[in-house]
Amino acid sequence: MTFSPDLSDPFVATAVELRDIFDRDAVARDKAGGRPVEQIRLLKESGLPSAQIPKRYGGKGASWLSVLRVVREFARTDGSLAHLYGYHHLPLNGVLFRGTEAQKDRLLTRSARENWVWGNSGNAMSKSSSARRNGKGWILSGFRPFSSGSHIADYIQVAWEDGQDRLAAAIPADREGIVIEDDWDGVGQRQTGSGKVTFKDVHVGDDELIGSPAVPLTPFQTLTSLFQQAVLLNLFVGSAQGALSEGRDYTNSQSRPWVYSGYEKHTDDPFVQRKYGDLYIRTLAAAELADIAARSLDAAYGQGEALTLEQRGQTAIDLATANVYAGQIGLDASSEVFEVMGARSATKANGFDRFWRNVRTHTLHNPAEYKKRTVGIWLLTGEFPVGGLYR
Repeated sequence: MTFSPDLSDPFVATAVELRDIFDRDAVARDKAGGRPVEQIRLLKESGLPSAQIPKRYGGKGASWLSVLRVVREFARTDGSLAHLYGYHHLPLNGVLFRGTEAQKDRLLTRSARENWVWGNSGNAMSKSSSARRNGKGWILSGFRPFSSGSHIADYIQVAWEDGQDRLAAAIPADREGIVIEDDWDGVGQRQTGSGKVTFKDVHVGDDELIGSPAVPLTPFQTLTSLFQQAVLLNLFVGSAQGALSEGRDYTNSQSRPWVYSGYEKHTDDPFVQRKYGDLYIRTLAAAELADIAARSLDAAYGQGEALTLEQRGQTAIDLATANVYAGQIGLDASSEVFEVMGARSATKANGFDRFWRNVRTHTLHNPAEYKKRTVGIWLLTGEFPVGGLYR
């Protein structure tokens, strides 16, 4: 099936090689859940975790277009690894955006050299952790849910509330007192470790705090939320591509014509042909919108601190547009493909349902209705969304 990755891009070419390896046991690992230890080892060996880190810190300075196409390739077989790789860039860029020069030199240089994988345990929607002062630092207690990637991370972002302020820090994932609960039981994204992390008197030094709530975010620094949206929409596109590719192969080799179709060969049925054609066209359109959004993100990122609210707002519209369309075709392709594969395809052994479960899990955290409103308000009034969570 013609979902041809750009193999002239070395990061994408590497991702395709890894995707083929990940595909060998993707269904079994989806069933098992837990930690994809061997796959993370291979990911780190590939150098892809340091791809987007600027060259001045020892990274490769990859574009967001390249990084997001890597996410898309992984999602064609394994949405969990796509998620982990994409979300790794959120706390990483938190350091780049808000860290001191000393923090960037220390953390980003070492991250690039050792190909660290970053995780997050600072969910902004939950206020379930707190910290008390202790000399030149803090003692962190409580927990945070939805801690994606914490179970396989070298470094994690943590957060807590101090009065009206929210503080965040970057600390080693194996620091004493951090307990990875491994209690994620989502229907999809089974290996993302998106459950709870408990903090039992975890020490956080003042020099590990990233940014200050007293310093307002610039438009450039609010791009992190758009990175998140970009990761999700490419996961949706890759899942649609994977569902159609695996569905096509099954239809050609296993599907039988419906008893009343009047055809001896299933692929001669006009219904089957039309369904595949429709889903394929829409998936191609979603990939094109995803690339447009990624290039918009690259342009905004390239402006640095010179980025204006208007430029940031246009990128947010591009991302919201692509996200809505990608989410819908992700759900449609991963569900409707069963109609043309037939009843025998719907078994646990085949594992085709993983695509729908992965997309459904993420679209619930990222409701299309509100993105449609964001785009509609802009179209009617010219008003751009204000930077914040999910926009």
